[in-house]
Amino acid sequence: MPAILVTGGAGYIGSHAAKALARAGFDPVVFDNLNNGHRWAVKWGPFVEGDLADGELLRNVMRKYGIQAVMHFAASAYVNESMSDPSLYFQNNVVNTLNLLAAQLATGVKHMVFSSTCATYGIPQTPLIAEDHAQAPVNPYGDSKRFIERVLSWYEHAYGLHSVSLRYFNAAGADAEGDIGEFHDPETHLIPLVIQAALGIRQYIQIFGTDYPTPDGTAVRDYIHVTDLADAHVRALDFLLNGGTTTALNLGTGTGHSVRDVITAVEKASGRKVPYREAGRRPGDPPQLVADARKVKSLLGWTSKSSTLESIVETAWRWHSTHIHEVVGEAKK
Repeated sequence: MPAILVTGGAGYIGSHAAKALARAGFDPVVFDNLNNGHRWAVKWGPFVEGDLADGELLRNVMRKYGIQAVMHFAASAYVNESMSDPSLYFQNNVVNTLNLLAAQLATGVKHMVFSSTCATYGIPQTPLIAEDHAQAPVNPYGDSKRFIERVLSWYEHAYGLHSVSLRYFNAAGADAEGDIGEFHDPETHLIPLVIQAALGIRQYIQIFGTDYPTPDGTAVRDYIHVTDLADAHVRALDFLLNGGTTTALNLGTGTGHSVRDVITAVEKASGRKVPYREAGRRPGDPPQLVADARKVKSLLGWTSKSSTLESIVETAWRWHSTHIHEVVGEAKK
């Protein structure tokens, strides 16, 4: 089986991608320092505990396992934290990625699927964001990802290293079979926060902004099921291994849902009322972030299969309510 190095493979999206890789006939080799990942999430291949700052270890791992390509998820990913500590973000997301790329070049690994983000676009200028939308990040997190996209473009030109950068919108949901799910510390994603409020782990959920120019006044986002996201990564890998060249693709559904929509969906799935409080807008939060996802469908033949809001919330609810003790433990750390 072709071996694929999955950096950050013990994390939320990386672990779902590892499962998808295994099902597609690949051998996912997870590389993670466990700062934000979980050892219990590594179930579908070898695990190497290590840091991307360790170039020698990376080279040794690539040679030992005969790595054919890299899926790169490892990164710092909290927007607010990036504003207060940009040095951490440029070190983890830029310097360490350059280190990873150097290890690839040293060992002849010429393919990367890169975990990027819609945060590279900044404040949207159109209702649907296509890949040719101007990229003007408004925080260091988005800027760090944008910089690596530029690096990857130059690395193809100079070194023949081909890549697909996947710009996520809002990853959500959990594995339908219950093998893995979403744990972050701290938790900042809306759907698990609303579920924690329904479970009584949090006293309430805050709605930041009720006066946006949207149908119900709350912010609208494009939610994509993490399983659909993982499938897109495998398709991007196949694209590269079959001669595809460097490109960037949005991963979203083209449909937006408001904060109030999410609360209603969680109440329906759980049979419980969700306590909430209304607050003012947060600086920098756009009213709407929704993908134009036509390019990924045409290039990779990918379509979202599980990304209705109902499906996303139902799988997330099953995961969190089944693993309530772990959720409580994580939330109290």
